[in-house]
Amino acid sequence: MPSENLPVIPETITVHLGRPDTDAENVTVSFSDYIKNVASSEIYPTWPENAIRANIYAQISFALNRVYTEFYRSQGYPFQITNSTANDQSFVYGRDIFDNISQIVDEIFNSYIRRQGTIEPLFAAYCDGVEISCSGLSQWGSVSLAEQGMTPYEILQYYYGDDIDIVENVPIEGAGASLPLVPLSLGDSGPDVQLLQRRLNRISTNYPLIPKIYPINGVFAASTENAVRTFQSTFGLSPDGIVGPATWYRIGAIYNAVKRLSDLASEGLSLEDVRSDYPEQLSLGDSGQGVEILQYYLAYLASFYASIPAPEIDGSFGLLTEAAVRAFQERYGLSVDGIVGELTWNRLQDAYRGIVSRIPLVYAEGSFLPFPGTILGLGSEGDDVRVLQSYLNDIAEVYGAIPTIPVTGYFGEQTAAALSAFLDTFGIQGARGSVNGAIWNAIGEVYSDLYLGRQTSEGQYPGYDLSEG
Repeated sequence: MPSENLPVIPETITVHLGRPDTDAENVTVSFSDYIKNVASSEIYPTWPENAIRANIYAQISFALNRVYTEFYRSQGYPFQITNSTANDQSFVYGRDIFDNISQIVDEIFNSYIRRQGTIEPLFAAYCDGVEISCSGLSQWGSVSLAEQGMTPYEILQYYYGDDIDIVENVPIEGAGASLPLVPLSLGDSGPDVQLLQRRLNRISTNYPLIPKIYPINGVFAASTENAVRTFQSTFGLSPDGIVGPATWYRIGAIYNAVKRLSDLASEGLSLEDVRSDYPEQLSLGDSGQGVEILQYYLAYLASFYASIPAPEIDGSFGLLTEAAVRAFQERYGLSVDGIVGELTWNRLQDAYRGIVSRIPLVYAEGSFLPFPGTILGLGSEGDDVRVLQSYLNDIAEVYGAIPTIPVTGYFGEQTAAALSAFLDTFGIQGARGSVNGAIWNAIGEVYSDLYLGRQTSEGQYPGYDLSEG
């Protein structure tokens, strides 16, 4: 049964590497990476851009229909789509991605086709139009239409009918922030700019080439533009200093990635572990801490290189890890065998350390504590309240609408007022005057972002001018 809610773009999609009823591996990749792979497998990068865009819209809509209708999940399968072209779309695990296709997908992956008057993503069937004909889009036919001057929307109307819409700026599951109505650039101001600044500062803790922004005041000034340009250059985007859809969502993806890496560290993988010497030869079927560290390296490098797929960090050397190893070996001129010998291991460490020489994996001060398990409200006392008050005060230094309060360990009217101001500032719904697990985590996330965003690496530009004294 389809969900009664409006469709959202899933953060990830699980792909079965074979026909639905075969015993094949399931891999989970980000939705945008899945579409990039499908587009690079199904169409040619030399086609006219309007034809490429029309095909990508169809591929997004096709995949989103599978997810939204729970087509495979409702049949008891533990995946959302297959890579069997007899059933779904071509997905070649670990393949290289074409640069122009990657850029287009970054712009439009949160759009889909639907019939007017409906909410369900269109099951946008298509075929090559040469060897196979179908009632949907003809891939080679779209090339001819684009050469005649048709827009992507007109091409889609030609094949799917005049009663279709392209829904844009669809919310992304787990992204936590929707796309601003207009691109952000020099001179803009407001809450979206402040969120942008906070996330870039948090990202720059792991990527110290990105300069710190100071102050985080919601004003898009030169320091913010400089940080945006550096981020764009680092992650293969056009370094124009303007935060459009592609930059906004890439910032969101990298922000979530660095937070996951910090979460990994908090679960017991220390900096010493990550920098350990070559353990032993690793290959398909192996498991253990050596594999987990290998996957950590690969997942980190995958943030920079679209050609390297990001494996799950689960300590199990499966097909996804092998594909990532092969992609790494090919990129760095090594023998492409999918086996991690000492040469591959050392080259992997060199590449990792070459990107960033210092990664703060273990945090003491600045890490937020888990929810204490008891709802805090008026009259509550103790260390948990003291921690809450400290978090709110730290946030108040950046967000002026939140009043600072005495750190007394007693939850009184002042604490309630600061809490209410926090909820209003971040648009969080909930009962005023009390802190449950969701609100505690929201406060902790903002606190952690701000704290870590202030930390500078050696030589990292701090975001403000230094002068004598």
